Amino acid sequence: MLILGLQKTTLLDYPGKIASTIFTGGCNFRCPYCHNRDLVFPPKDVFSYSNEEIFEHLKSKRKVLDGVCITGGEPTLHKDLPEFIKQIKDLGLLVKLDSNGTNPKMISSLIDDGLIDFVAMDIKHSKEKYNSIACMPNYDIAPIEASVELLKEDKIDYEFRTTIMKECHSAEDMLSIGKWLEGAKAYYLQSYKESEQVINPIFSPHSVETLKSFVEILKPYVFNTQLRGVD
Repeated sequence: MLILGLQKTTLLDYPGKIASTIFTGGCNFRCPYCHNRDLVFPPKDVFSYSNEEIFEHLKSKRKVLDGVCITGGEPTLHKDLPEFIKQIKDLGLLVKLDSNGTNPKMISSLIDDGLIDFVAMDIKHSKEKYNSIACMPNYDIAPIEASVELLKEDKIDYEFRTTIMKECHSAEDMLSIGKWLEGAKAYYLQSYKESEQVINPIFSPHSVETLKSFVEILKPYVFNTQLRGVD
């Protein structure tokens, strides 16, 4: 596992739980609005954590922690992810996986083997515009569609989420996404926020009023649609 970050305690990354967040390096998408540039493009001199350091921390805090959030980058790029998670589960901790959904085979295996307890899957855009925002013009989004359908089977707790930008997302896009995700358990709209680690800082947020109007467009399709991170 290439682990490039560790947040020792968070009340935000795993809903309703006290967790540590582990950040894996590398991603197969190049979303320009991503705020984890050094995880997508790790510098040559990047500091990485050893597995021993991670588990030393988790063992010392397991009486305080409820679980672990594994995010990135894209964690499912790492073939040793299942074994890494198994060691976390052996400590009696819950595991939440953040993913872009491009590896439905691994996600399915993790679910079937009881290695994950929650999945948060990013939905970048409507199916028609997916490749434009992920900067992968020749990428076949069939694996992402498969991951959406897998999670909608409701074998595990999950949520879908989209980072919303004024330059990229319209009311028509929300309608298209709503029809795609129809019947899903939960969908969160996250307003774009600028940061030093944004890959290409050319975006801006919609107004809160517009975001609320997007929620109303989506609710007929995903009743539990909410805003997240909006002041």
